[in-house]
Parts: sequence; structure tokens; C-alpha cells
Amino acid sequence: MSESIRGDLSLLESADTAAMDWSRSPSGTVWRKRVHLVGPPESGQVTSVVRYEPRSTFRAHDHPEGEEILVLEGVFSDEHGDWPAGTFLANPEGFRHAPFSRPGCTLFVKLRQFPGRERRHVALDTNALAWRPGAQPGVSEKPLYAQPGFSDVMRLVRWAPGIDLGVTEYAQGAELFVLEGAFSDESGEHGRGAWLRFPVGAKHQPRASAAGCTLYAKTGGLCYLRPAS
Repeated sequence: MSESIRGDLSLLESADTAAMDWSRSPSGTVWRKRVHLVGPPESGQVTSVVRYEPRSTFRAHDHPEGEEILVLEGVFSDEHGDWPAGTFLANPEGFRHAPFSRPGCTLFVKLRQFPGRERRHVALDTNALAWRPGAQPGVSEKPLYAQPGFSDVMRLVRWAPGIDLGVTEYAQGAELFVLEGAFSDESGEHGRGAWLRFPVGAKHQPRASAAGCTLYAKTGGLCYLRPAS
């Protein structure tokens, strides 16, 4: 049976994951907060915040259409390594693993939104990356993924305290997830844990809070999403 959570890609969507309740996954020790789902409940295209309890394990599984993970807290592990907070993983089609966490962890996860077996595998310690100047003063970024032949670009973005970015347009759509601080725009205030998805051609005028703001940003990825039927 297919389900849909925020499956209309023509709409501006947002969710405050900090205020959402956790839902138990089939593993029993892994919990999630789903902000987007199109397809079967356990095998659809989904974006979630996921929490592993200490000593959690998950059965070995493949990743059709790939997987993207940003480790927010704790240490996420699989047979390929231990991935502490700040790790960004992009696992392409054909990747298989049996994940677990000894101390517990919290992740931002996107499933079935990274299609293409020719994609490169990425495992980055974002804490070790230097901030680079962004497109305008007061903006800096850490590039995470871009590859010729694919339209999606992932990066961490930092907005200086109080900066007004003016009218910002997302020609290919965008998803933002607030990691630290907050920003406001025409739709309200977006603090830590806020998720937003902007449709193709959407505009807004964001202003960072007095403490500034750090975001996970993915642009050009909407073309890999399936709209709700």
C-alpha cells in the first residue's frame, strides 16, 4: 500500500522535527520522524530524522536508488566503519550494509533519492572541512557532493548572525535542514531541526537570527523525487 507525507512537490513544505513525536521502526530500537514519504511505508522514498537507541542493530539491507545520511549526534556504524557526529555519507545504488550504533545516534536520512550506479560513494568528516566563502558576504559553505551528470548538490551552509540574504530563488528547488541557530522568512521562524522543501522556482527572503544559522542544503534534487499519485 502506498502512502504520502508531503508528497505534493509543487508546494512549499516545512516541518519542525524538534516538536514531532518519534515513531518506532520495525527494528524496535530504531525510531524516526518522517517529514516526507511517497510509496510503501517501509520501502518508499522517504526523508526522516532517525534515532538509534544504544546497542541498536538493523538487519542487512540494500539501498535501491541510494541513501544519504548526515550524522547529527552520537556514532553511527556499519561493517564499513564508525561514523561520528558530523559525518556525511552518500551511499549509491548497489550499496549494502547492516547498520548499528553502540552509544546511540541521531541521523538525518534520505532514502531512494540518490539514483544512479555510477554515482561515487562519499564518506566525509565535515568537522575537518574548512569553511569556504559563499556567493555573498556573510555566507560560507562546506561542499559535500556534486558530480557531473547529476543535478543535485549537497553542502553545509553558514549564515552570519543577523544577515539578510535578500530575495533568494531556488531555480531547481531546494531542501534545507537547520542544524544550529535559526532563520526567519515570510513563512515564520525556523529553528534547529526545522526542515523545509522549496518547489522549483520558489523564492523567499531569509534573515539569520542574532546567533546565526547553520544548514544542510540540497539543491537540484527534486527531479529525483516521485510526486504523490
